Amino acid sequence: MYLCQTMKKEDLFKRLVSHCKEYGYIFQSSEIYDGLSAVYDYGPYGVELKNNIKQYWWKAMVQMHENIVGLDAAIFMHPTVWKASGHVDAFSDPLIDNKDSKKRYRADVLVEDYLAKIEKKIDKEVEKARKRFDDFDEEMFKKTNGRVLQNQEKYDTINKRLVEVMTNEDMEGFKTLIEDLKIACPESGSRNWTDVRQFNLMFSTQFGALATGENTVYLRPETAQGIFVNFLNVQKSTRQKLPFGIAQIGKAFRNEIVARQFIFRMREFEQMEMQFFVSPGEEMKWYHYWKEFRLKWHKTLFPATKLRFHDHEKLAHYANAAADVEFQFPFGFKELEGIHSRTDFDLKSHQEHSGRKLQYFDSEKKEHYVPYVVETSIGVDRMFLAILSHALQEEEVPDAKGGTATRVVMKIPAVLAPIKVAILPLVGKSGLPEKAREIFADLKWICECQYDEKDSIGRRYRRQDAIGTPFCVTVDFETLEDNAVTLRDRDTLEQVRLPISELAGKISEKLNFSNLWKEEAAVEA
Repeated sequence: MYLCQTMKKEDLFKRLVSHCKEYGYIFQSSEIYDGLSAVYDYGPYGVELKNNIKQYWWKAMVQMHENIVGLDAAIFMHPTVWKASGHVDAFSDPLIDNKDSKKRYRADVLVEDYLAKIEKKIDKEVEKARKRFDDFDEEMFKKTNGRVLQNQEKYDTINKRLVEVMTNEDMEGFKTLIEDLKIACPESGSRNWTDVRQFNLMFSTQFGALATGENTVYLRPETAQGIFVNFLNVQKSTRQKLPFGIAQIGKAFRNEIVARQFIFRMREFEQMEMQFFVSPGEEMKWYHYWKEFRLKWHKTLFPATKLRFHDHEKLAHYANAAADVEFQFPFGFKELEGIHSRTDFDLKSHQEHSGRKLQYFDSEKKEHYVPYVVETSIGVDRMFLAILSHALQEEEVPDAKGGTATRVVMKIPAVLAPIKVAILPLVGKSGLPEKAREIFADLKWICECQYDEKDSIGRRYRRQDAIGTPFCVTVDFETLEDNAVTLRDRDTLEQVRLPISELAGKISEKLNFSNLWKEEAAVEA
């Protein structure tokens, strides 16, 4: 039995960032020129994992639903698209500058960081009590402990004020809130703040040869609008009936002032979105359906304890309901995916600004109407970070001498792992490399493989563990006689001997993406 110990939260994130660079997952963009803030490049293993995440989402959303189809809209769109969507006038963040440090911050993030400190105090009280009592009832403790109740009341009061100033776009009230909480600049410790003001987040550029205002276009800040303007094209060409969805994976760009926490918040990022078109009056039914379906998708990859819903108190101007699926990152619970009931705002607005009807003819009701929309939107990069945050572990495992050793392992689900199988000849001579390359040539048709003959077999195992490779195939001297190999499991460390002829079938079975759904169904049952 192995002693598995996850790293402390405060150490995990730093280790994760360095691990990503050391093992070819993520590099700082333009690093040789000292980098570009909040922009990152995905390395050899990172690009494989990212592609696998996108494929897993696509299978669940498009392949598994008969009424969802795909789209790949252009990044550049007509400038009026963003006027119609509200991004030109309303896509902004509240900013505040510190006069002493000359640093600029998002006002809402400063308050959210203050709230996070209160949450940490509550969590600290809970953990202290958990260690003291064997039959610990966390829910009851939170309802009865004086310090917890006091901190929770403080949290709720501040959060209510934050929602009010955000909803009312009360910039003066925002500054008053920051001053009342005595929030200081994280860098200088100064409380010498400017007024709060709004800052538009869209990147603009010139389209065509003339640098005039008429040719200004924007890099899209979200992928959803490409779906909305193509609603009728997709509906008519695929003969879809309501309800139906359009899914898209693509890049988006936001000039984030506070871009931090590695790839959690970046200026160039990728989204996986699905817009589900429904009849007016049915949007809440489908909103709740997609909330539960998307949570189930996440639970195929993470334990339920690391996931939670956060229902929005402050709704966007286009929404009548909204919730986030939050994941427990090393720096706390943060938004991973948003599910929104967008009403008919988008299609009506584009209809008005374009002068083209974007209506659906309901053959049963014999009428035309503008559909309502339920959206699911998840960041590929945040999902990537969540996968690695949960996967990176340190373990005490048996060593060859009968003692124990520490290994760093990435327990990425086998379906998503960048390299599925490592082919390892025991030594780099005596015909073993040739036999190993034969096996590699066969297995490369079914999954991503890697061949490695450098260093001792133990060191190669450790490297594959750190990369996150779920299976290693060892070719030894007996292989030349019995045509069998040793298959090693990353998570259990179990090693089994099996014929080479059975290898492809065994690995394909373990890599079937439906296995994760079956495991989740078994847990629910």
